[in-house]
Amino acid sequence: GDSHMVLQAQEEIVEMKDVFSVKLKRRRFVGQKKGGTLLGITIFKCLNKEENKLTDCAIHLNNLSEDHCHSWFRHLKEILNGFQNRPKSLKVFVNPSSHKREATHVYYEQVAPLFKLADIKTDVTVTEYEGHALSVLKECELQAFDGVVCVGGDGSVSEVAHGLLLKAQIDAGKDTDYIPTPVRALVPLGVIPAGTTNILAHTLYGIKHAVTATLHIVMGHIQPVDVCTFSTPSKLLRFGFSAMFGFGARTLALAEKHRWMPSNQRKDFAFIKTLADLKPEECELSFLPLQIPQEDSHENDRITLLHLGSKDQWHKIQGHFLNVSIMAIPCLCSMAPRGLAPNTRLNNGSMALIVVQNTSRTEFIKHLKRYASVKNQFNFPFVETYTVQEVKVQPRLKSGLDAKENTYLNAASAEGNYPWNIDGDLMKEASEVHVRVHPQLINLYGVNTDDLESFQATCSCI
Repeated sequence: GDSHMVLQAQEEIVEMKDVFSVKLKRRRFVGQKKGGTLLGITIFKCLNKEENKLTDCAIHLNNLSEDHCHSWFRHLKEILNGFQNRPKSLKVFVNPSSHKREATHVYYEQVAPLFKLADIKTDVTVTEYEGHALSVLKECELQAFDGVVCVGGDGSVSEVAHGLLLKAQIDAGKDTDYIPTPVRALVPLGVIPAGTTNILAHTLYGIKHAVTATLHIVMGHIQPVDVCTFSTPSKLLRFGFSAMFGFGARTLALAEKHRWMPSNQRKDFAFIKTLADLKPEECELSFLPLQIPQEDSHENDRITLLHLGSKDQWHKIQGHFLNVSIMAIPCLCSMAPRGLAPNTRLNNGSMALIVVQNTSRTEFIKHLKRYASVKNQFNFPFVETYTVQEVKVQPRLKSGLDAKENTYLNAASAEGNYPWNIDGDLMKEASEVHVRVHPQLINLYGVNTDDLESFQATCSCI
């Protein structure tokens, strides 16, 4: 450096594992594209700030010698190219209609510059309709890419994850109608949050922050994650991470009917209206408890862990349920800082089955409010939780003398009156659904949030 800087010089260590790019630094005139006076090299590193946030920072190393700079540049590039899992080429899907239509802006303003800085080649598809990403993935030659990235909300991410896994089954020559043992996804999936709730992003990064998500992808942080298959007796509906039947699904179905409303307004309206018309679903739940004992159940939660010897020991519950949640991942979000299913993990091969039995509206609201606090959201007599590996949900029509009511129910169920909320996507195709968990079926860019500092969030939604 310059001699007048020597007095302020401090020794600083930069670990190469934190570096994601190195560039030659030149002074150029306005409009000059090439050449210029060489000033040194610039190293770009990933900096871990508070609250799980990552940011990039530049370190300038000054040296006017062409030989020195080119030698350093070559050596540093060699080291960077040696890191495993860091992508060189990515297939990117951007959903322009995500929350407040901000996904395109988020990608081109915050994400693309970092990909360019890290010398990652990208092939971008801006989706034009629901199912667009799925149809592109089915035809895509994925071996040309190191990973796939989705910029959007939970619904978009769910569609891309489903497409990636479906493509893996097609390439493996599997029958896609019935897949008892699916093969793993071929490449990792990156999630850039640009939706309303961004459950998957919160669960992977502990925060909704596009730059943090991008840097996890750039640095090649890989996290294997469990995935569920949702099937009817005759066909596979989709791959997914979490689902709700009852209140959670009816709220989404109502919100989808009011897509003309602004996103937040639509969700608030649907939530309040579904709460006002709160009614239970009569159904039969069958589940296969997890065989392996879980070590890290939370003491304060009212949790039932069943570990039985027989592999075919199915359990049945019949009754009236306000909500049924089936989740293979913890599902963190700003409304639930510990997660909607805090008793499961990203990749422990289990699902949390959370059953809310019929109760008064007041008690149900108390249960919902408890998600915003740090513990005890299941500590109610009407809430039961199980750790399971398979679940079957079969809605039951009311039997009785009231023929009119029965006819109405039959017609309603024929019209798909039993909606499912799978990863924020509405599914109306089936009433009877069979859910299986498949351990570590996909790699996602991110980290295990158990290893992060405890994720702090507050909620004023209820």
